[in-house]
Formats: sequence, C-alpha cells, structure tokens
Amino acid sequence: MQAMKGYLTALVTPHLAVRAVRVALVIGTLLFAINHGAAVRSGTMTQTRWISAGLTYLVPYAVSIHGQYMGRAD
Repeated sequence: MQAMKGYLTALVTPHLAVRAVRVALVIGTLLFAINHGAAVRSGTMTQTRWISAGLTYLVPYAVSIHGQYMGRAD
C-alpha cells in the first residue's frame, strides 16, 4: 500500500512531471497518429474515440512516472 501511495504522489511531483509530460507529448502524439489519424483525417472521430485519444497521452505519462519512481526507489 505504501508503494501505491508513493506512486500516486509521484504522479504530481513537479520534477518528475516535467519529463513525463515531454514523454507523453512525443509518444502520445505518435500513438495518436497511428491509432486515430485516419479517423481525424476522415472526420469520423466519435466521443468514444476522443476519450481513447486522451488515454493515448495519459498512459505514456503514467508509465514515465512509474519508471522514474522505480528508478529513484532503487
């Protein structure tokens, strides 16, 4: 449980978030283009797809924070 609290705190720790935001923007944009690019170009993005697109950015952010957190814990 302590590890989970530490990770949740790390999600909003400014010095970790800076790198995670950069990772999320680069990797998230690449994944967005792969997964949703055709729908954007054809104008067929639905509300569900936009929600999925948002998660496309949140996942790399969370993974980056996790890597930084685990690297710091060792």
